[in-house]
Amino acid sequence: MDLHFISSLALIVLLVTPKGVNGASFTFVNRCDYTVWPGILANAGSPGLGSTGFELPKDSSRSFQGPTGWSGRFWGRTGCKFDGSGSGTCVTGDCGSGQVECNGLGAAPPVTLAEFTLGTGGQDFYDVSLVDGYNMPMIVEGSGGSGLCSSTGCTTDLNRQCPSELRVGDGDACKSACEAFGSPEYCCSGAYSTPATCKPSIYSEMFKAACPRSYSYAYDDATSTFTCTGADYTVTFCPSSPSQKSTPVTETTPMTGSTSQGSGSERAITYSDNGYGYYDSGYSSSSYTYSGNGYTGSGSNTEPGGSGEAMLTDGSWLAGLAMGDSAATTAPRILQYALMALLTAVCLLAS
Repeated sequence: MDLHFISSLALIVLLVTPKGVNGASFTFVNRCDYTVWPGILANAGSPGLGSTGFELPKDSSRSFQGPTGWSGRFWGRTGCKFDGSGSGTCVTGDCGSGQVECNGLGAAPPVTLAEFTLGTGGQDFYDVSLVDGYNMPMIVEGSGGSGLCSSTGCTTDLNRQCPSELRVGDGDACKSACEAFGSPEYCCSGAYSTPATCKPSIYSEMFKAACPRSYSYAYDDATSTFTCTGADYTVTFCPSSPSQKSTPVTETTPMTGSTSQGSGSERAITYSDNGYGYYDSGYSSSSYTYSGNGYTGSGSNTEPGGSGEAMLTDGSWLAGLAMGDSAATTAPRILQYALMALLTAVCLLAS
């Protein structure tokens, strides 16, 4: 049997293999006029990305490779002061580790969160959440994928229009109404723990009006969760910073096996869907406590409809790995298996 023919079959198998099985790269870009310290928290059962927190100077980027099936969240820490040994704290988004690395600890609210679940050969799910409040502008963009792959996030500086009762410090961050008041109607807890009883508040509507594609409260799924297949993702801090529009982005040293990306030109994002919606997720929002060694979230872990969707502790949901078997991905997967079987048979005949 012609070895060239066998090689060609192997190439075909590789070409029809969905990109999603190799995971996705996450590139962090800082367009703020100050240093940001991104934090990374992998969900239970997901491997680490090589770092749980790092320094990202202005006009720089850094990338990590996420394996297939990875799920977790990213955020930006601001106002951080670390000494030569890497010990210190941050004004917003602090994870309580006392170090640059968060070491498996989550962000203290109020904080803007980007959340991901990478599909296993199928759709990725992602969102930007303001359910735990807001500390800085952030957008998520997908590239090289198929599907809607919409950009999402919040380009507005909510700290400038934050009501006094939600304001932190001199405008460093903006609390959620749940954190500020702790009442069930704002936290979607107790008697308000269902979509029928928990509605948008005047505060969540303010967030939604400013950032139409971001989560504004626990049941804001319909206009806030996005999907893409086989993409790489860029998380940009301060995407609309006027002073950064024409400034080139410097690539910092990436992690081993990662890729660095970045562009000095500003991407324009237009939001047209201002509607409010909610999904019958059966989720009650979480609360946060400081344990002395970091911030941890507690709350319902109910899966919506029992369909394998992964609940996150800030009140939003991301679809789980079961989505990888959707009808949209079944046909390519069958073709892949058939070609692999054919290749095996050809190899046996050749021997």
